[in-house]
Amino acid sequence: MSDVKKIATRDGYGAGLKALGEEAPDVVVLDADLAGTTRTAVFRKAFPDRHFNCGIAEGNMVSVAAGLATMGLVPFVSSFAMFATGRAFEQIRNSVGYPHLNVKIGASHGGVSVGEDGASHQCCEDFAVMRVIPGMAVLCPSDEVEARKMVRAAYEWNGPVYMRFGRYATPVYHDESFSVRIGKGELLQDGRDIAIIATGIMVPEAMEAGKALAAAGIGARVINMASIKPLDEEMVIRAARECGRIVTVEEHSVIGGLGEAVCSALAESCPVPVRRVGIQDEFGRSGPAAELLRFYGLTAENIAAQARDMLGR
Repeated sequence: MSDVKKIATRDGYGAGLKALGEEAPDVVVLDADLAGTTRTAVFRKAFPDRHFNCGIAEGNMVSVAAGLATMGLVPFVSSFAMFATGRAFEQIRNSVGYPHLNVKIGASHGGVSVGEDGASHQCCEDFAVMRVIPGMAVLCPSDEVEARKMVRAAYEWNGPVYMRFGRYATPVYHDESFSVRIGKGELLQDGRDIAIIATGIMVPEAMEAGKALAAAGIGARVINMASIKPLDEEMVIRAARECGRIVTVEEHSVIGGLGEAVCSALAESCPVPVRRVGIQDEFGRSGPAAELLRFYGLTAENIAAQARDMLGR
């Protein structure tokens, strides 16, 4: 995909907020002194009276958002994934999740592709932390278009939503006709030998792996699962029944993320072998994003290799 335009999903978040703000006067945005890097500065420039910098106080920011939601507003709170889910977990659980308030969390800089910031900022646990909160939707877009349209889908969803966005520029493969449906997966390539279910910036890599496998005569079904919770269990179970083997791919720990969500769905209905490609119960490290993705096996080459190994077994 070297000839395809590459844009970070966090840019889609900023653009999506601005577009939504033009149509929805009840939308307000809160940031924890990171408006430039989370891209909420785009919204701030257009609607300065509806953007609030809460400073480096993520827990307080979420509490303020909860209060705004009780007044009928729809707040989007933004910070790095590590801080949004780590520092503000108690407030998200008790002040947003428990009363099921209409607060949307836009978390940028997820995964090891944060790069040189290192393990302290590379959040690979956020899906797990947010999935366990009752009623919390957990989403992760695969490109800038999906990120932009996910903002509107989150606004229209009744209840709390967690969205993870990335810093690393990745290929844009959706066009403007695409629409985000929370709880639904997207079939990108069909096949009957093995299914690859990916989320976030791993989806373009899964697509490349699927093409390589198809070129070798292996029918690989490739699915974009942007909605990690609620999961499209129907699509997952169908893939299991028709393909017999599944590879899950995520820029997240293999504990508690997409892979475990898929395994949980299959264990109750259609147990099949599943190979989880992701961060293998370890912390990240400092380095260029592309090199880190290769180091942790988050590449099309490794995805295809894992699929071939499963078929060989």
